[in-house]
Amino acid sequence: TGAAGGIGRAIAVELARAGARLLLIDRNVEVLQAQAVELRALGATVWVVPADLTRAPDRLDVVENVTRLLGGVDVLINNAGLLNFTPFEAEDPGAIERLLQVNVMAPIALTRALLPLLLAQGSGRIVNVGSIFGSIGFPYFASYSASKFALRGFSEALRRELDGTGVGVTYVAPRATRTALNTSAVNRMNQDLKVAMDDPAAVAAAIADAI
Repeated sequence: TGAAGGIGRAIAVELARAGARLLLIDRNVEVLQAQAVELRALGATVWVVPADLTRAPDRLDVVENVTRLLGGVDVLINNAGLLNFTPFEAEDPGAIERLLQVNVMAPIALTRALLPLLLAQGSGRIVNVGSIFGSIGFPYFASYSASKFALRGFSEALRRELDGTGVGVTYVAPRATRTALNTSAVNRMNQDLKVAMDDPAAVAAAIADAI
């Protein structure tokens, strides 16, 4: 999910080179389709499913396409996410709700929808892409940090719950990464504080190694 840009796009390239068959999911259909063309040029088998994962009908469509096109699922990568960088008192309530829907509810709901397929085959892996801010609460990222703390807790609990089923759970916590998710203000802050920033390709390689 969130395959059209940033870490998601880099993960798709990394897995395509490793021979994976890919079902790319994102709201941005034009970018998604262009990316699919590039990945097919690498020899990958790629399908595209435009979806807003905060909507139950779109999640159902994803599950139906997983079954119809792939015949199942080996790895689910919950990567789609939003970031708000603002004083919490000034943060728009609607933006807070949208962030929590995308960062927390969508991956939990999609995992729940696909979990029966994984359990039935007795193998597979769920990868939840979080953030170091899911372990360290950082000022002006209150809602974002809350969402990633939630995703980390969900991942740890589900990992223990699924122990022995053949279905594993991996939680990935990147530090600052050079993606379009960062606003110019975030980039200036990272520069002023001398925060080390990773390239999305390096993060994707680490995720592929973890899988």
